[in-house]
Amino acid sequence: MAWACRSSFRSRVSAIDTLASELSRLPGIGRKTAMRLTYHLLKQSPDQSRRLADALMTLAEKVRPCATCFNLTEESVCNICGDPRRDGALICAVEEASDIGAIERAGEFRGVYHVLGGRLSPLDGIGPEDLNIPQLEQRIAGGGIREVILATNPSIEGEATALYVQRKLSAYQLTVTRIARGLPVGGDLEYADGVTIAQALSARRAM
Repeated sequence: MAWACRSSFRSRVSAIDTLASELSRLPGIGRKTAMRLTYHLLKQSPDQSRRLADALMTLAEKVRPCATCFNLTEESVCNICGDPRRDGALICAVEEASDIGAIERAGEFRGVYHVLGGRLSPLDGIGPEDLNIPQLEQRIAGGGIREVILATNPSIEGEATALYVQRKLSAYQLTVTRIARGLPVGGDLEYADGVTIAQALSARRAM
């Protein structure tokens, strides 16, 4: 009986450590926070834990990149690309899909988007071939695009990515602009407030 209790205890510890390890992989969550979240979940009812697990499974199974812009959606084409009221001739290129929400909250941009899928980072082994830059060129080559706004984050990698994309797009007859320095250097677009993003968009400059 004592052996069974010890075995059960080891099993519970193993499950706790496994979940904490997975949670600690999330951005901004360290080991201590992961452990607090794990113990919080253990205090909840089994039904609530199952709802969380089901939500994660649904997320993994249903959410996919938009076939046009690589925004995340449950449909083949996201609601922004499918909205006829948006200006399809104006493309805002961002690093990640999460950046789109930040720009949309500003309420000033009525064009469409293109998610690059990251930023150039040689130290991390991320090169041009790892980003959705050829797909952006394909959209432009199809015609009807008058301007591309490069809204990569104001970091060294973000600036390098914007410069690389600008050079690739120089072969096309269109205007390429960069969002202004209303955003702090080293900051992330995802966490910027709406007023700052709106000012950066309105004060964009030609490259």
